Amino acid sequence: MPDPVAVNTMFARIACRYDLANRLLSGGVDRWWRRRLVAAVRRARPAVVLDLATGSGDVAFALGRGLPAGVDITGMDFCQPMLDEAEGKKRRAGGYQNVSFRLGDGLALPLPDASVDAITIAFGLRNMADRPRAIGEMRRVLRSPHGRLFVLEFSQPAPWLRPFYYFYLRRLLPRLAGLITGDRTAYEYLGRTIGGFPDRERLAAEFRAGGFSAVTATGFSFGIVALHEATV
Repeated sequence: MPDPVAVNTMFARIACRYDLANRLLSGGVDRWWRRRLVAAVRRARPAVVLDLATGSGDVAFALGRGLPAGVDITGMDFCQPMLDEAEGKKRRAGGYQNVSFRLGDGLALPLPDASVDAITIAFGLRNMADRPRAIGEMRRVLRSPHGRLFVLEFSQPAPWLRPFYYFYLRRLLPRLAGLITGDRTAYEYLGRTIGGFPDRERLAAEFRAGGFSAVTATGFSFGIVALHEATV
C-alpha cells in the first residue's frame, strides 16, 4: 500500500502543474470521464455530497455545474497545497457558492456517522494507505439506507491493449510528465499503482466485503478507467 507521507509530499510538489499534466497526458478525455461520473451522481439526487481526494477540485466543480444549486458539495483532501489550488480556481471562476473545500484524511474522515448522501472519489482510492479502512470510513459517513458511493478509478484494460498501455505508463508517461511538471518520479509512481490496482471484479468484491451492496462497474476507454457504484 502507498506510504501516506510520501503520497502527500508528492502531490504537494506537483500541485501547481497537476491540472495541465492531466489534460495533456489524458488527451483531454478526463473531462468526459468526469461528465459520466456527474451524470451518475445526478441520477441519485443527493442533497449532500462529499468529493473525497478532491485534489485541485475538478470533480467538485463539475458536480457544482451538473447538480442542482441547492446541493451541498464538499471537496476534501489531505494535501493542503492541492486544496490551495482548488480554492484559487474557485476564486478565479466566481460562483460555486455551494462548493466548499476542507482538509481531511480518507482513513479518518472528520465527519459524523451517516452525514452525507453521496461520496465521489476520482483517481484517489489507489493512493489510500489502507484501502479496506478507507472503504469502511466511506460507508460510515454515508446515510443508510440509500447512501451512494461513486468511485472513478483506473482499472485493467482489455487484454489486447495491455502491452501498449503499460509501455505508455512505464516508459512514455513519466518522461512526458517530467517535462510538464518537472517531477518524473511522481508519474513513475502513477504507473506502478495503476499496474498493481485490482480489476473491476476484484474491486467490486472489496466494496461488498466492506458492507456495500448493489455494486456495479462500468468500464470506459477500453477498460482503462471504470466507474464503480455501490449502495449502503
